[in-house]
Amino acid sequence: MADKGIIIMGIESSCDDTSAAIIRDGEILSNVVASQKVHEEYGGVVPELASRAHQQNIIPVVDLAMKRAGISREEISAVAFTRGPGLLGSLLVGTSFAKGFSLASKIPLIEVNHLQGHVLALFIKENGVEFNPPKFPFLCLLVSGGNSQIILVRDYLDMEVIGQTIDDAAGEAFDKCAKVMGLPYPGGPHVDRLAKDGDPHRFEFSRPRIPGLDYSFSGLKTNFLYFLRDNLKENENFVEENLADLCASLQHTIIEILLSKLKRAARETGVNEITVAGGVSANSGLRKALQDNAKKHRWNLIIPKFEYTMDNAAMIAITGYYKYLNKEFTGQDAVPFARTQL
Repeated sequence: MADKGIIIMGIESSCDDTSAAIIRDGEILSNVVASQKVHEEYGGVVPELASRAHQQNIIPVVDLAMKRAGISREEISAVAFTRGPGLLGSLLVGTSFAKGFSLASKIPLIEVNHLQGHVLALFIKENGVEFNPPKFPFLCLLVSGGNSQIILVRDYLDMEVIGQTIDDAAGEAFDKCAKVMGLPYPGGPHVDRLAKDGDPHRFEFSRPRIPGLDYSFSGLKTNFLYFLRDNLKENENFVEENLADLCASLQHTIIEILLSKLKRAARETGVNEITVAGGVSANSGLRKALQDNAKKHRWNLIIPKFEYTMDNAAMIAITGYYKYLNKEFTGQDAVPFARTQL
């Protein structure tokens, strides 16, 4: 029988997307994501509803991923799963399924840190697409709903967080400020869309003075809330009449906060290989600002494809692939964790 290479199945269930992916020797064969719409009416993810939806989705999603990849269960070398961080109930569904799949198939089990997966999504190969991964060492600005970090990446499995948020993340600032403006959940994409028609310098919002490379977004969120409150007292239509400018000014402020620390990190480390990862990296304003700074500071900037910025199992599978090569396997006693560091 011909060697089919190293085939890794990835399982991702950390929040409200159920995903399964198949990767062979680092190349993506399939990546299936089932999103949950039930949370929109609540203005945020409801953990109990999320875990129930994962239970309904996990088997159909895995089945479809294998069919699209043209891979049978017997051909899979190992199964990788998100152990954390994330919602505990949601993680439990993916962890339990991966354990059962590993036992039934008699293949190794590989745990993956969700944050590490976001970074290694930059190394996913696609058939017929030029492969242009970052060179080590590089800096990765990881920005998602729950995380804002600057990571120094020395190798596939050697990462150091050199700056991180001490409270809210950038994604939370987008979503919470969008909510007080009456925008649907998730608010980040709506702010991005509306900001295109607004003046980013119309309104000034507070910028934190945090030492070192750490971030803080709670002050901005509070300042934005009070700013709306005060202006709504004078004009009850203030938000509606100034929505595009509010979104543009908010987005501009968040991006300025993110990039000020990233530029400092690049200066202090002497690293000019710069990447971005996580859901907020899909923001068009952030991508444009990164591209402008790359030209100005002569960075070699690598931005991942949109489908690999959001939560997905391809990033879990690619991390599992490098862990497989390093023989980093997990026992059946592994339990999910809601919070963790890289």
